[in-house]
Amino acid sequence: MDGIRFAFGTLTVLPVRVTRWDRDAARSGMLCAPLAGLVVGLAAAVAGGAFLLLGSGPLLAAVASAAVPAALTRGLHLDGLADVADGLGSAKPAEDALRIMKQSDIGPFGVISLLFVLMAQVAALCQLYEQSWAHGAIAAAVSAVTARLALTLASRAGVGAARPEGLGAAVAGVVPVRSALTVAAVAIAACAGAGRAFGPYSAIHHALAAAAGLAAAQLLLRHCLKRFGGVTGDVFGALAETAATTAMVVLAWSR
Repeated sequence: MDGIRFAFGTLTVLPVRVTRWDRDAARSGMLCAPLAGLVVGLAAAVAGGAFLLLGSGPLLAAVASAAVPAALTRGLHLDGLADVADGLGSAKPAEDALRIMKQSDIGPFGVISLLFVLMAQVAALCQLYEQSWAHGAIAAAVSAVTARLALTLASRAGVGAARPEGLGAAVAGVVPVRSALTVAAVAIAACAGAGRAFGPYSAIHHALAAAAGLAAAQLLLRHCLKRFGGVTGDVFGALAETAATTAMVVLAWSR
């Protein structure tokens, strides 16, 4: 329960009180991160379905589904994406880039990144909702699970923190590699199972979408480790948005 509280208390705005803030709780919490993603994804699916029932059409349904994860995280993941974009785009040394990321304002790289990421999410979800509510709903759930699964993998042993404080320092390196890979395998299998509702090919398609999202997040993580020397809370937000967006785009592909 401490792990579930940690996952929901740090990764969502749901009224869950974090009772422990130690390494053991952080380890359990990051292993439970995909569960928090599932709840966020289901909420996004419900919002999209509600708009469709009201006759809004797939575009507004897609906007609603994309807005729910942002609302349930107070926009922290999107803010992290913007900050990381500004830090990387500055081309400055790690210390200066981390200082830029801590500033409250958003620079041009951050604005551009937010614009294109949100456009990609809405466009992909719209295309899926045009197929049916089920296609869009499952995509919303799969992308949200993939986003949080990317955080589980980013918390694996060997990944250090860029700063001595913050969420990055609290969860960096807490998850054993074998445990992270086990959770990833289970989550990808669950995504495939969800896609199986549309046929065998769709099961493979959904598994590949989750895997592609994780791969994109890992590439970004590798670059951030090289540039910043470790992870931060902003990096975690950027990883989540990267994984979610990639998964959505792959699911919309070939529809």
